[in-house]
Amino acid sequence: MLLLIPLFPLVGFVINASVGRRLTKSISGGLACAAMIASFAVSALLVSQILGHEAAPLEFTLFEWMASGTLRVPFTLRLDHLSAVMILVITGIGSLIHIYSTGYMHEESDSEYARYFSYLNLFASFMLVLVLGGNFPVMFVGWEGVGLCSYLLIGFWFRKQSAADAGKKAFVVNRIGDFGFVLGMLLIFATFGTLDFQLVAAAADSRAIEHGAIGVITAATLLLFLGATGKSAQIPLYVWLPDAMEGPTPVSALIHAATMVTAGVYMIGRNAVLFSHAPITLSIVAAIGAATALMAGTIGLVQNDIKRVLAYSTVSQLGYMFLAMGVGAYAAGIFHLYTHAFFKALLFLGSGAVIHALAGEQDLRNMGGLKKYLPVTYWTFLIGALAIAGVPLLSGFFSKDEILFKTFTSTNPYRLLLWGIGMVTSLLTATYMFRLVFLAFHGERRSAAHHDSHGHGHGHAPHEAPPSMAIPLIVLAIGSVLAGYVGVPHALGGSNRIEQFLEPSFAVTEARGRLEAGGGVQSTDAAGVVRPVAVQDSHSADAGESTHDNTSTELMLMALSSGVAIAGIGIAAFFWLRNRAAVNAMTARFRGPYTVLLHKYYVDELYDAAVVQPIKLLSTGGLWKGADAGLIDGAVNGVGQTVRSTSNVLRRVQTGSIRTYAASLFLGVVLILGWYLLKFR
Repeated sequence: MLLLIPLFPLVGFVINASVGRRLTKSISGGLACAAMIASFAVSALLVSQILGHEAAPLEFTLFEWMASGTLRVPFTLRLDHLSAVMILVITGIGSLIHIYSTGYMHEESDSEYARYFSYLNLFASFMLVLVLGGNFPVMFVGWEGVGLCSYLLIGFWFRKQSAADAGKKAFVVNRIGDFGFVLGMLLIFATFGTLDFQLVAAAADSRAIEHGAIGVITAATLLLFLGATGKSAQIPLYVWLPDAMEGPTPVSALIHAATMVTAGVYMIGRNAVLFSHAPITLSIVAAIGAATALMAGTIGLVQNDIKRVLAYSTVSQLGYMFLAMGVGAYAAGIFHLYTHAFFKALLFLGSGAVIHALAGEQDLRNMGGLKKYLPVTYWTFLIGALAIAGVPLLSGFFSKDEILFKTFTSTNPYRLLLWGIGMVTSLLTATYMFRLVFLAFHGERRSAAHHDSHGHGHGHAPHEAPPSMAIPLIVLAIGSVLAGYVGVPHALGGSNRIEQFLEPSFAVTEARGRLEAGGGVQSTDAAGVVRPVAVQDSHSADAGESTHDNTSTELMLMALSSGVAIAGIGIAAFFWLRNRAAVNAMTARFRGPYTVLLHKYYVDELYDAAVVQPIKLLSTGGLWKGADAGLIDGAVNGVGQTVRSTSNVLRRVQTGSIRTYAASLFLGVVLILGWYLLKFR
């Protein structure tokens, strides 16, 4: 049944990719949605089987994939508590995004409609392989697969130059990170002799923590983190994600809410024991996460494209998750990943409903007054904005405050600075999200809608989303309210159940027993499912996940962060709801900083000047003419010319004369006979 989880969407891809153009939209879209719903049903069933089991993952080995010397890599899928959370998020929210897409993409032709859903299904299949993989190579299959699908989906409207460029940018930037992932994987195998996650964790746990020195574990984890910065859009490889807004809006929701961008966070959580033995790496992870959260938050404050505001919000929230990972609060990071999936998918899909209603308009300056036209979209979007801002009693409040509390009480020497950056980012989040809400939904209509090149929308009057789009918004809004209640902290009388649920995935348990037995300590249950034997161990990889023994501190931090969130909403209301003239005055007064933020700190321009243009200059100059055209093309053309010259000589003996052929045959026989006589005389 584990295999069915990624197999269902893979079958949906195969059918739509092969015969989808011959199917109607209702059939191709319904098939893709059914595949995701079936995958979600199987996921829910299997997750229910592991509830209550402390450390007994479900495993299924499809085949022995690679075997060379000491390298043994089976194609193993493994479901534990961490991957359980991930597959429910991917298949559950992925199903809602698929359903939403049936309405949003309905203006496409039948063949394009089927192509879109085939890519969407393939993306989900690869993402499920990524989180279910029991070892690094299987994870890497999914890792590279989602990179390929992101290229296909971001550049779906490939006839539009900006979309084609954005797809290529995402693909190239991710390859840089993937290079680090591959090197880290190779170093891990060279060090531990295995690529199985559990066995690597057990082997790493037997080594000393690398305090104050860059050892092999630190080097390996830094390389893995480079891969994570690519997939999860952190400094310096975050630049692809804002441009990815060129793809259809449901693609933005899928990639940026529940799937691809969370892969880096998941990978660190999956290797928590390994990273916990590299404190230098964790400090770098926390610093990069905090810096990314702050940088993206400031950029999002001035963007005018509704989807780009959300894109930088995603980068910022991912920085929050990496901050949690860097201070050892792995469960808090995954908890925020889980809640973020609900409200960020809601916000992206809500923005899609706005774009759909305005026939393709994305500029916030051309919106306004949409509250009365789009009541369902408005109220659901408002819930998502409140959740991401961290307003009390909504899902984002619980997960964000958990990260801030764990950062404040961590052992990181710069914990107060990191916590302070987290608080400032929280203020920025509330401000730019409600700037978006007030500009889009409040005030007066500032411009009539117009048709875009893809024909979304009808006429000039804003219209509410159809049921296929509205229902997912309502479901996600409910999730944005309730999802956080699985992690109510001890300070508020809860037991933080999600932390308790995830804790076994971050500790060495059954892995050590398997390692000591050469990987062979296993048992098979009555259903034939292979389960590694659980070997209890008191060591926890999560040094930051301590019990909440300082309730007063936690309550104080909660009150402070809640006040910051409300202050951010108040700032947004003052500038963009009540006194928009003050915005113009502030912009004029701080023209320099405003311009820098509007141009995203000129990072793209810096990369273009420092990397892209020199490579282009070098390639069109010496590299292209000398190496490519001269050496490589010359060698290939030289082989062809040699064959051609030889054939010119050989064809001269093909005269068509029978007497010439007979003479040649006779001469050959004489020569062979003479050679034998000389050799054996």
